[in-house]
Amino acid sequence: MTTSRREFLTTTSLALLAGAIGSLHAQDQTKLPPGAPTAFGAGPPVGPEVSVSTFAEAEKLVQFSLRDDERAMAAASWRRTLASVYERRTGPRKLALETTLAPATRWNPVLPALREVATKAQFVRSTAPVPSLPSKDDDIAFAPVTHLSRWIESRQLTSERLTHLYLDRMQSFNPELRCAITITRDLALEQAKQADEEISEGKYRGPLHGIPFGVKDLLDTAGVATTYGAEPYRDRVPSDDAVVVKRLHNAGAVLVAKLSMGALALNDVWFGGQTMNPWLPEEGSSGSSAGPGAATAAGLVGFSIGSETGGSIVSPSMRCGVTGLRPTYGRVPRTGAMTLCWSLDKLGPMTRSVEDAMLVLQAITGPDAGDVASVQSHLAFDANASVKGLRVGYFPAWMNERPATEVDRVALDTAKNLGMIPVEVSLPDWPYDSLNLILFAEAAAAFEELTLSGGLRKLKMQVPDAWPNLFREARFLSAVDFVQTDRMRRKVAQEMERVFSEVDLLLVPSLRDEMLVITNFTGHPSLTLRAGFVEVQQARSDWAPDPAHPLPTFSTPRRVPHGVTLIGRLFDEGTIGAAGIALERGFGVAAERPPGFQAPQD
Repeated sequence: MTTSRREFLTTTSLALLAGAIGSLHAQDQTKLPPGAPTAFGAGPPVGPEVSVSTFAEAEKLVQFSLRDDERAMAAASWRRTLASVYERRTGPRKLALETTLAPATRWNPVLPALREVATKAQFVRSTAPVPSLPSKDDDIAFAPVTHLSRWIESRQLTSERLTHLYLDRMQSFNPELRCAITITRDLALEQAKQADEEISEGKYRGPLHGIPFGVKDLLDTAGVATTYGAEPYRDRVPSDDAVVVKRLHNAGAVLVAKLSMGALALNDVWFGGQTMNPWLPEEGSSGSSAGPGAATAAGLVGFSIGSETGGSIVSPSMRCGVTGLRPTYGRVPRTGAMTLCWSLDKLGPMTRSVEDAMLVLQAITGPDAGDVASVQSHLAFDANASVKGLRVGYFPAWMNERPATEVDRVALDTAKNLGMIPVEVSLPDWPYDSLNLILFAEAAAAFEELTLSGGLRKLKMQVPDAWPNLFREARFLSAVDFVQTDRMRRKVAQEMERVFSEVDLLLVPSLRDEMLVITNFTGHPSLTLRAGFVEVQQARSDWAPDPAHPLPTFSTPRRVPHGVTLIGRLFDEGTIGAAGIALERGFGVAAERPPGFQAPQD
C-alpha cells in the first residue's frame, strides 16, 4: 500500500479515525529502520480518556474553535500526543520543584540599546536644618526618618526610647487597624539596646541606625513567623532572614513588627481580618501592602517595607496617604521573600516622606546571588538637586478622566511652577490588561502545590476575584498565548522607551489602570506621594462589588488624602526622588496626620 500516513489520516472517515490512529501507533517500534527518529505521538497512551465533547467544552475556555474533523482528530490522539507533558505533576515520575527555583527564562526590562542612566553612584542627603527634638511623643512618632536619624545621631533621642514609643503605639492601635501580624518586642528591644551602645561608642552605621521599622509578612525573618497573611502558612517559621531584612539589620535598623498583607499578596484581608485605613477606619487600607501602609500612616513604625506585583505599593500608599517607592525591577533582591510572580515582584519602602524612601532604598539596593533577576545597579540621588528644566510627561486625556481628580491637575500646575516643563505624551490604545495573563500564570505556578493539595480552600476569601478561583482558572490558560503575551510585553517596553526619549519622568494619576499594568510589566520605578485631599461619600474597596455586603456610605463627606505618582526611567530613581522632594514641598501637605491616633495620656 502506497498511501502516505498524511493521506491516510485526511481521507479516513471521522467514524473510523480513533481506531485508525490507535492501530497506526500500535505498530512495533522496534521494526523501524536504523536512524529513524522518534515521532511525536509514538509512545503509549497515558492519562484519562477524552472525547470530542471534552474539546468542544474546552474551546469555550481558550476561545479557539476547531472544525468537526479537527476536534475528532484531537480527541483521538490526545492521550498519545500531548497528555504525557503533564507527567511532571501527574506521575508516574513526578518531579517536585523547590519554592526557591526560578524559571529558566527571566524578564530583563533593559532593552539592548538602552544604557544605564546613572553612571556613577552618588547619594546626597538634604542639608535643611532639622528641628529640635519635640517634647511630645506623638510628634516624635510621626516625624520622618530624616529627622529621627539626626536626633539619634546627635544623641538627643535614643533608639530604646523610640522603640518603646512605637511598641506602645502598636499595642494601642493595632487592635483597631489590624496592621501587624507579629510584634517582635523582645528582638526590637535587644536591637535597640545594641544600637544605642554602638552609637555611644562612635560606631554610627548611617541614617537608619536605631530606627524602628516593620516589614510586610512575606519577608522571611529567622525564628519569627512569616505567614504570607494566609491560613495555610500561619505557623510557618523560617530559619533565615530575607536579604532585605539582613541589609536593614546591617544598617542598624530595629525590627518591631511583621506587618499584615492580603492573603498571598492580594488586597487587604488576611487571616486576622481586614487591615483598616487610619484616615477612614470604616474602609480597608488597600493592599496587598496593607499593614505597611496603615502602620506607617498611623505612626506605629519609622518606616516599612512593602512589595508590589501589580499595584500593591501604589494603592495602599494612595489610600493611607504615605510615600511608596516601587523600585526598578531587579534593583532590590527578593531572596527570602514570598514569590507571587517571578518576573513582576518588587520590594520597596513605604515612608512618611520622599527622602525617607530614598534613604531606605539606598540600604537595600544591590544584587544577591539568591535572586537571578537582581542586577548590579547604581543609585544616583541628590536631595538638594534643582528640578528646573526637567521634562514632565503627562497624558492630557487621563488628567480629565476618572480616576484623576482636581488634586492631580493641580499637581501638574505645581510641577510647572517649580520650573519643570510639562510635555504631552501618548501611548497606543492597546489591550494592556492582556498582559495579566503572565501574572495569573506565574502566580498559579508559584502556588501550584497549594492549589493541587486543596490548601487554597483554607483561605478566608473565596470570591471570584480572589486567588483560589483565579489560580484554578489559570490552569486553563493557553501556553501559546503566554508566549505571545510575553512578546507583547517586549513591544510595550519599546513604546515606553520611546516615551522616555521625550521626557525625564511622567506624572500620572496613581490608580490609572493602564499605567499600573504597563509599568509593573516593563519594570519602571514609581514614586507615589501625597499631593492633597479629596472628599468621599462611600468607603472604597479593592474587591469587586458585593450587593449582599454594601460598603459604608457617609451623609457627611469624609476628607482623605490623595496622591500622585511619578514614573521614572529604568534605574533612575534619583530623578523621581529629587522631583518628589520638590513637589512634596510645593504641595505642603505631607505633615498632616490622620485624626484619632494620638497616644492615650497617662
